[in-house]
Amino acid sequence: MKLSHLVKSTCAAAALLGILVILTPVAISATASAGDEAAIRAVLSTYEDALNASRTAAALPLYTEDGVFMPPYSQSAVGKAQVKEAYDTVFKNITLHVKFTVREVMIMSPEWAFARTNSAGTNKINATGAMSAEGNQELFIFKKGSDGKWRIARYSFSSTNPPPH
Repeated sequence: MKLSHLVKSTCAAAALLGILVILTPVAISATASAGDEAAIRAVLSTYEDALNASRTAAALPLYTEDGVFMPPYSQSAVGKAQVKEAYDTVFKNITLHVKFTVREVMIMSPEWAFARTNSAGTNKINATGAMSAEGNQELFIFKKGSDGKWRIARYSFSSTNPPPH
């Protein structure tokens, strides 16, 4: 083999190796992100089930220890004890039947992500039995724990229904 062919072959191999080194983290990152997105979507589905079942015990494990629940017209519930109290109050007062539509999941780092959703369905006032349409836009901020599980770190929502007349 001529020296020029050997140099060209070596340069081609080095270039290919360089491309593989550059692309491998992207492939791994894309795979991790796809897995993370699926895990976050699963948390959202479990959260929807907890709301529809009016089960604080099912919603609470989906939050981080320092999780924050920020419903409209209320002070934030900070930490698991306050989040539990807030959900107990919500479920005592209303019964929800909602369906979430995930609009966006964005993995921002290995430990942080957010999801933007919309929900629609019905809301029953337990004291009176009155039913009304339920429609919200939601923002969830997720944190991945040391156990590898994504949990809700912050959750806020607002109504998409027109104000009552």
